[in-house]
Amino acid sequence: MPTGWDKQMPVQKTVSSQSTSDKVIDNEVLIRSDKVSEMNRLETFIPEEPRRSLNDLIIPKSVRARIDSALNRIRFYDELYNQWNLKKIDPYGCRIAINLFGSSGTGKTFCAEAIAHHLKRKIIKVNYAEIESKYVGETPKNITAAFRKALETNSVLFFDEADSILGKRLTNVTQSADHGVNVSRSVMLLELDKFDGIVVFATNLAKNYDGAFVRRILAHIEFELPDEECRLRLWQYLIPLEVPRSSAVTFEWLAKESEGLSGGDICNVVISAASRAVERITTNREVSRDDLLEEIKHIRTSKQKISSEIQQKHPIILTEKKLEPEELPPDVQEKFQEVSIRQYDNNKLGEDNCK
Repeated sequence: MPTGWDKQMPVQKTVSSQSTSDKVIDNEVLIRSDKVSEMNRLETFIPEEPRRSLNDLIIPKSVRARIDSALNRIRFYDELYNQWNLKKIDPYGCRIAINLFGSSGTGKTFCAEAIAHHLKRKIIKVNYAEIESKYVGETPKNITAAFRKALETNSVLFFDEADSILGKRLTNVTQSADHGVNVSRSVMLLELDKFDGIVVFATNLAKNYDGAFVRRILAHIEFELPDEECRLRLWQYLIPLEVPRSSAVTFEWLAKESEGLSGGDICNVVISAASRAVERITTNREVSRDDLLEEIKHIRTSKQKISSEIQQKHPIILTEKKLEPEELPPDVQEKFQEVSIRQYDNNKLGEDNCK
């Protein structure tokens, strides 16, 4: 090389080196961002100590019997699945899914807490507003996070208003939002399949459930409106001793006068009637029969009007569509393949045993 000349490094290699370095940094940033997002999602779902017990749950005897039967699978798990070998026909028996359905105010949420208390576990309460996201792909991740948090903390996972989450998949998919609903429900199915824990669903509209979810739920327990005996116990439980009431107001009289009311309705009647009585500062401030009858009448009238308005509206008809695996996001497809392989192995084992 002639004297005085400077050697020039290839520009292209330098740029390429910088580009590779930038890509590594970008990937690290993305990974760190994903981990932060995942941690934030997990922190959304907080395990709580249950405040209610089965002893405080006032329901008809037939409903209590169905709850006890569902809990027996947990209580006698070793005998059922190991000694009696039920794991032969149900290899994923660790998963317990219970569906509580029925009219509003009949004690479904109360029961979910009582189940957690009975099992000496915390409870994670989830409603659709907490997992739904306006961003595409986020709702399935929130569902996954809820199941993961329940597994890590050994908590009972409780989905309130579960018809919003377990509803029928849509066939007439015209928008990305519709596709997102189907994907979210497919992810819910996958998470439920592989979850080794206890899930409780509650709904007023069980008829809207997708059939695939119905098949995966161990026990469907209908919460009926309380009979007269239950109403008597509810009035005794819901009227504190400190509330002054007329001598004419007896629990037996209240039980007869409140036919058709749920436990939630009775609670509202007590609060409203007491609020009427307390404002009578210069006169008798005792809760009277008139106070209670007025509020009972108000509850019945309101429910009748609401039911009438609902019947006048056109029903929303949802049809079912089965999503193909290739329609799911890549990360969901991987989980789908894992579940499919496990199911195949289980079927193969059954065939070998038959031979």
